[in-house]
Amino acid sequence: MPRLRYLFDNPDRFIAGTVGEPGNRTFFLQARDGTRIVSVALEKVQVAALADRLGDLLEELDGRGVDGAAEQPGIVGDTASMDEPVNEAFRVGMLSLGWDTADNLVLLEAREIADVDEEEGDEADEDDEDGPDLLRVRITPRYAREFIARALRLVASGRPPCPLCGLPLDPQGHLCPRRNGHLLN
Repeated sequence: MPRLRYLFDNPDRFIAGTVGEPGNRTFFLQARDGTRIVSVALEKVQVAALADRLGDLLEELDGRGVDGAAEQPGIVGDTASMDEPVNEAFRVGMLSLGWDTADNLVLLEAREIADVDEEEGDEADEDDEDGPDLLRVRITPRYAREFIARALRLVASGRPPCPLCGLPLDPQGHLCPRRNGHLLN
């Protein structure tokens, strides 16, 4: 099956979002440009790592004097729900970040999980028509800061941690290893 490439240059919207209740949520990256909407599924830890690494990239760019890369207090970011319909285009296996020096844009790529047997080497060939699907988004540093703010809120809005072991608490409690498997409410 031919590879699908979803390319967005300065999209109208690029966010991390979820569907479902804490403890049973599916995380997504969603890009929208006009009426074109693409949503790709990923893990909560991937969203957290993406926000962290994106912050590191912007900090490095700020140190090099790039316009708009400096941290700006009070950025809230997008607070609206994800755009409907939320149809999973693919599940993310690899995330990449970069900086486009020609256009002063942050580059983010999300690639589909690929079968190990199909991969030849560490990197998939960019021109391979049978490679993993790809979402590529290019955004301004300010927009990247807004993305980070929303992503961090999203990750923090999950289930509260157990005060004893740090594992997430379910509404009905959880079997805490620090209490020898007894239910903690």
